[in-house]
Amino acid sequence: MKNRIDSSEAILKDLISKIEKQNWDISSHQELFAGLQKVLSELTEARELDFREIGDHLYDGIYITDGNGKTLYVNAAYTRITGIRSEEVVGKYVDELLMEGVYLNAVTPEVIKHKNQVNSMGESLRNGTKMLITGSPILDAEGNVKKVVIIDREITDLLQMKSDLEASQKQIKAVEKDKIKSALEVEHLRKLHLKKNMIGSSLETRQVIKSIQQVAGLDVTVLITGETGAGKEVVANEIYMNSARKNGPFIKVNCAAIPANLLEAELFGYARGAFTGATTSGKTGLFELADKGTIMLDEIGDMPMELQSKLLRVIQHKEITRIGGAKPVKLDVRILSATNCELKDLVKQGRFREDLYYRLNVFPIHIPPLRSRDQDIEILARHFLEIYNSKYAKNTAIEPLGFEMMRQYSWPGNIRELQNIIERLVIVSEQDGTISNEQIGNLLNIHPSYMTELVVEEMGLKEIVSNIEKKTIEKALALCGSTRKAAKVLKVDQSTIVKKAKKLGIVLRDEKTHRQ
Repeated sequence: MKNRIDSSEAILKDLISKIEKQNWDISSHQELFAGLQKVLSELTEARELDFREIGDHLYDGIYITDGNGKTLYVNAAYTRITGIRSEEVVGKYVDELLMEGVYLNAVTPEVIKHKNQVNSMGESLRNGTKMLITGSPILDAEGNVKKVVIIDREITDLLQMKSDLEASQKQIKAVEKDKIKSALEVEHLRKLHLKKNMIGSSLETRQVIKSIQQVAGLDVTVLITGETGAGKEVVANEIYMNSARKNGPFIKVNCAAIPANLLEAELFGYARGAFTGATTSGKTGLFELADKGTIMLDEIGDMPMELQSKLLRVIQHKEITRIGGAKPVKLDVRILSATNCELKDLVKQGRFREDLYYRLNVFPIHIPPLRSRDQDIEILARHFLEIYNSKYAKNTAIEPLGFEMMRQYSWPGNIRELQNIIERLVIVSEQDGTISNEQIGNLLNIHPSYMTELVVEEMGLKEIVSNIEKKTIEKALALCGSTRKAAKVLKVDQSTIVKKAKKLGIVLRDEKTHRQ
């Protein structure tokens, strides 16, 4: 279509030129001549309008000059990108516009000079828009530049997108770095946590270690019992670390710490939209997270009765069903449970299912309280002393009498209480100091005078008792001033005080007066 318009336009131009050169009487043929000019004008306009219409629908800016740099055309996108209207530049030369400060570093002169494509980065002085500018020459048959076509591609948004992308990539890298760091920290803490193995040389501790060795490699449920702080979690760690599942997940759940109305959702998860407030994607329960690994249910005695039947199903059928879900989820999980309660008593009281009790109690391990294995106290105390010396960058020590005082204490909080006491002692001690007997006595509510000169390695039970008895009577006499008052405080007869004093070599006040 365009070629035919160009051809017709050329023929009309040639015809009109011939009429003008031959000096025809145009007045007698005015109507014919006017008609030819009108047709020529319409053809020219049709050709130009066709190009303009297309140009104004392009997203990139178009700027066209002739071979001398005279501006012939700019499209609508050029005005949108640069803020420069067509009437400001059309008909003007690029060099002229450069002098006026409309442009900066225009590529048109370079294209005309080198007759090659020229690429450049530019910025509109009108609105600051950044552009990628490409200038291309249109050559005639002789190789001369007859037109220059400039394409302006806006890159402000691209640069912003690039900046945003780079910022996002930095954030992603930072998140990945934090994620890796967090994973390493979690793994480090996990290893530290799992390294808390059984420590002790007493017969009771050796029996617990033997039980762990017997059951760790067997994929059976284990019920760990013992007082609070006795080390049930440590036993669970030992079982896990010596089992075939040691490379799988190890999930620990404190059944007493999670509210009863939330425990079911935490253990078994819930389906999408299972209840008001549920996440749209649902929630994976802790049992599913422990798949191919081990789950420890601590304080199992506090599990609500309504959940005990579901737990029984998990043990029997190795599957769970999410709250609001219909499809069972198969699991491969080893279950360890722990409690400081006597489950048999709870069964008798109707607070714990008997069938669940026997499912959990396939292999029981009982941890005796620390007071019944006092042989382990010094070993454990030295172990914790080493840990907290390292943690707080100290080098404190405990005298032998301090360990003996610890052995005299009942430790109702068991190993956890011992660990807490040692940490406190290290914190309040000097950098390279020795933890005094008074410090230990104050924390344990034991007066050091009871323990003075008490060296177990050199004294038998009778000597130990006599020594303590002597210290007690001497203190009572010093405080009360007479055997009668001392006897009343110690809740014995006065004759007993006199006999004991004579036997233990205690000089009474009456004897002192008589000697003087």
